[in-house]
Amino acid sequence: MNTPKRKYLGARLSKDGLHSTVWAPQAKSVVLQTIESNKQLPLAPSDYGYWEAHSTDIKAGERYMIVLDGKSYPDPVSYSQPNGVHEASELVDLDFAWSDEQYVSPSLKDFIIYELHVGTFSHSYDFNGVIAKFPYLKKLGVNAIEIMPLGQFPGERNWGYDGVFPFAVQSSYGGPKGFQQLVDAAHQHGIAVIVDVVYNHFGPEGNYAQQFGPYLTDKYGTPWGSAVNFDDAHCNGVRDFVLANVRMWFEDYHVDALRIDAAHALKDLGSTHILQEIREETDTWIKQQNKKHYLIIECDLNDRRYLDSTEKHGFGMDAQWVDEFHHALRIAAGEKPQGYYADFHGVKDLAKSFQDAYVYTGQYSKHREKFFGSDSTDLSGKHFVVFSQNHDQTGNRMLGERSSMLFSEDMQRLMALAVMASPFVPMLFMGEEWAASTPFQYFIDHSDEELIDAVRRGRKEEFKSFQSDEEAPDPQAVDTFADCVLKWEEQKETKHENMLNYYESLIAFRKSNSILRQVDRSALRVEHDEQKKLIILYYSFEEVTMIGVMNFSKHSQNIDLYSEHSWEKIWETCSPTWGGSTLLPDLFTKTLKLPAESGAFYQQLQ
Repeated sequence: MNTPKRKYLGARLSKDGLHSTVWAPQAKSVVLQTIESNKQLPLAPSDYGYWEAHSTDIKAGERYMIVLDGKSYPDPVSYSQPNGVHEASELVDLDFAWSDEQYVSPSLKDFIIYELHVGTFSHSYDFNGVIAKFPYLKKLGVNAIEIMPLGQFPGERNWGYDGVFPFAVQSSYGGPKGFQQLVDAAHQHGIAVIVDVVYNHFGPEGNYAQQFGPYLTDKYGTPWGSAVNFDDAHCNGVRDFVLANVRMWFEDYHVDALRIDAAHALKDLGSTHILQEIREETDTWIKQQNKKHYLIIECDLNDRRYLDSTEKHGFGMDAQWVDEFHHALRIAAGEKPQGYYADFHGVKDLAKSFQDAYVYTGQYSKHREKFFGSDSTDLSGKHFVVFSQNHDQTGNRMLGERSSMLFSEDMQRLMALAVMASPFVPMLFMGEEWAASTPFQYFIDHSDEELIDAVRRGRKEEFKSFQSDEEAPDPQAVDTFADCVLKWEEQKETKHENMLNYYESLIAFRKSNSILRQVDRSALRVEHDEQKKLIILYYSFEEVTMIGVMNFSKHSQNIDLYSEHSWEKIWETCSPTWGGSTLLPDLFTKTLKLPAESGAFYQQLQ
């Protein structure tokens, strides 16, 4: 028999007052104490380590602490931390006057995802700065934004993966009400909202959850220390904690999808994996609301079990990020094969990723020193999210360089085409569309000097294999953060304006093309020439046949098609319209001369 799940956790306000639920399986007494009014609400013990109480005297806006066996702590299920991770929690009324009843999320296969970090997206550093850009994003062609983690983290500058209060929306961004306003505004513009959630670890500063119960276990290790306790003693409270958090994003904030960080680090050998329960929880909510919601994972394992349905004993995730497409694309574009890029071989592997999503599908990986990966042949293209940049692959570089700092404008346009021409779900990283000049570096705002020094040392150690004489920017320095804030005014400069026009047109091409918008892997056949650094995509769907040609070399290349048909140009990256230097022929029959670092699509004439 399954343990009964707690539908709501923490201190929640409703029409009949305050309901407080605290999980503290080893406590002898639990009291909710308000700060301003100094009221004490004793909680009574319940089953499975829970403590509960109800009150009609405590109102929204009051700050409170949980007194656990005489010691005061913020609530681990706090919905608001207005004064930071070490201070009192705040009671908030999560009721909101939503105007999105008629909104319908796009199907996952139709997503054009735009990943952003709230703090560096605008010079207001908050949700209002994002809301102000919704008309811009709509014009760009984006229909889904993916927001880096929002759970309260130490200070005001952080990527979000150091969060310690997963239920409390970061106060410096605008808190719970600010995020509700953002989601409502996004839906008014026809834009879905994806939230990046972190269930594999807690940040290193301000994690008071462990004072309440065994949220962590030494049974497994992770890159962040002890693993979150999903299968050890008292794991029921931790599993409830995560499932309640999933429900909160859907119910209280109307988000359309979750991106689950580092799903491979969710250590769970129980009979039902926590991802399967997250799938079940999400499906229950979908059924109740009759609205689409998706689960996307970051996963370092080419393991199809994460995507296989629960009926097939998989974890039932809707999609995963494909880092290997990114790695192969970067090597094809000229990135040095060092660090984890050493496993990739340019156009050969990129061609394989176009066909198979994964590059490693069971062969030997020198970097991992083992045979790696599984076959994904029969999985739909909508299961895979691809990109030429993202926060990780940019920010985890020593200097946080974007593609605009590493590659020519011609190559940037070609890389964008590779993403948009794939039979997968495409994603952009904020500012990519105008070749933003700002880096995206790693930054923190901790208060513990020993921790700050440890992070600095860790960054230096991380880049040893990349063999650079450069020094990593100080992650604690305000300037490291400030340098990353997007400069929207530079869009007016010719080279940035050209790139923005290119991306707008490319996204429109992707969305209007009768084949590409199908996200149908079975419609694609791929050829490549490793010596010439060429890739040819052959797409056929119903009565339409087209080819995508991509030249990653620094020389023009002849592409010979052994076909009697004529081919009509429908897209090119090298047009002077967006800063290129060549107009390709509108028609060709057997041979096409393709300029260096360029790509094009041609449709077969009947």
